[in-house]
Amino acid sequence: MSKQDNRTAVLDSAHIGDIRGALGTIRHNDTDARHGWMAKFKTLLAILGPGLIVMVGDNDAGAFSTYAQAGQNYGTSLLWTLALLIPVLYVNQEMVLRLGAVTGVGHARLILERFGKFWGAFSAIDLFLLNALTIVTEFIGISLGMDFLGVPKIIGVGLAAVFIMLSASTGDFRRFERFSLILVAGSLLLVPILVMVHPPMTQVAHDFLVPQMPAGGKLADVMLLIIGIVGTTVAPWQLFFQQSYLIDKRITPRFISYERADLWLGIALVVIGAVAMIAFTAQVFMGHPEFGNFQDAGAVANGLAKYYGRLPGTLFAIALIDASIIGAMAVSLSTAYALGDVLSLKHSLHRKPGDAKGFYAMYCGLIVLAAALVLIPGVPLGMLTNAVQTLAGVLLPSATVFLLLLCNDKDVLGPWVNGRVFNVLSAIIVAVLVLLSIILTAAVIFPDMSGETISNILIGGSVIGLIIAIVVNVLHAREEMEKGQVPHHKARKVDLHHMHTWRMPALDQLPPLVLSQRNKLWMAVLRGYLVVAMGMVIYKVVASML
Repeated sequence: MSKQDNRTAVLDSAHIGDIRGALGTIRHNDTDARHGWMAKFKTLLAILGPGLIVMVGDNDAGAFSTYAQAGQNYGTSLLWTLALLIPVLYVNQEMVLRLGAVTGVGHARLILERFGKFWGAFSAIDLFLLNALTIVTEFIGISLGMDFLGVPKIIGVGLAAVFIMLSASTGDFRRFERFSLILVAGSLLLVPILVMVHPPMTQVAHDFLVPQMPAGGKLADVMLLIIGIVGTTVAPWQLFFQQSYLIDKRITPRFISYERADLWLGIALVVIGAVAMIAFTAQVFMGHPEFGNFQDAGAVANGLAKYYGRLPGTLFAIALIDASIIGAMAVSLSTAYALGDVLSLKHSLHRKPGDAKGFYAMYCGLIVLAAALVLIPGVPLGMLTNAVQTLAGVLLPSATVFLLLLCNDKDVLGPWVNGRVFNVLSAIIVAVLVLLSIILTAAVIFPDMSGETISNILIGGSVIGLIIAIVVNVLHAREEMEKGQVPHHKARKVDLHHMHTWRMPALDQLPPLVLSQRNKLWMAVLRGYLVVAMGMVIYKVVASML
């Protein structure tokens, strides 16, 4: 390891070295500028992976159910929600990829080091519980797909679990990424289904671009489904996974522009898959008794076979299994990475299982536990699915608030901190996610909540959010004036070479974090939200036991 490497915060020596991606290699000592489109294209091929995997992994079993429910119950009228989610996906994941490339430290460890043991432990434990339950839903998806294909449940789930464990346990990062990109390509099976079903594409394009509410739909049900679409598209595990996986791939700041391109490609695949599912599901069931009566993803496969032939049903079942496998892989890895980071264990896919026992034990243990729960008769899988929604609602706001705070920490990101415009946009997105997650959490706990109550929460939350945003910006402007700093949006651009070579110092060299008035306000809002959310969760648990 070089002197420069010793002065950075990389926690595992395996995270430094050649970039050995699925589609190319970049040597560690390669600092040459890329001239010409061919050189840039080869570099992009070597970098491709983190953005594609995290985005396509998010179109998992839960996403299949949510998108299919939207299409089967309300046609294509909710397609516009996907268009609105594009900037949300990019802003969140772009901040994460900057943190990974610049710091060399995973998301959970940064929270631990900058905000203290309580928040670090909260993030790690909550993530572990949420991810464990999420992996169960992935195996539910696998079992539904296998059932349509006629494969016995125990054999299908067992084989999938073995494949998922073996794919990450070879000690060869490139091999794992090649497995993953094959699964990413498998997500494109949804496109030929769309062609076979051929819904009216002019209507699809119109509903994608023009917001509307389904005619005759109950407001409370529609709003909860919209929130479900947001929740399944913007999941907490994504933040932890992409940051750690990008570090494990050895991406450095000079390749951030290529990684942004990788992220955009992943977002494109997610949107294409989601639009296809909503569109062909709407077309399949429109005018039939099943319209408006969604059951599960397995019933969608049966509906495709019933009305359009066995082939599209088979392709959908395979795509469901494919999505569930890549989802289980990514969610398990995000947990193993996060706990390895927090517990200072060796945590890299470059290491053999014997050289990182704790890391691989956590990864495989989650897979075995989830597969076993799905196979055990009588396990309340529906309750576990609801638990995923509830925990996601609790964790997402805290994860996004910490993400925003970290991306404004100059000791952590140096010249890569958020700019003023990016901060305004990301603050709006964080506020919306917090508001929607509150409604989702409340709806799971109080299933009879009315549409009027949801509307009141949205209006009241929007007013409170606007007030907080104004106060935060006033405090920030006052702090800049008191310090005599040039406002960030008027500051001169940092030298490009300096940005490409700047890395966060070792953790023990970072000055202690001193929270500004603005950040103290964010933390107060987060604490207040968690008190309310956890109070509702406890109430629900106690009420269900009485």
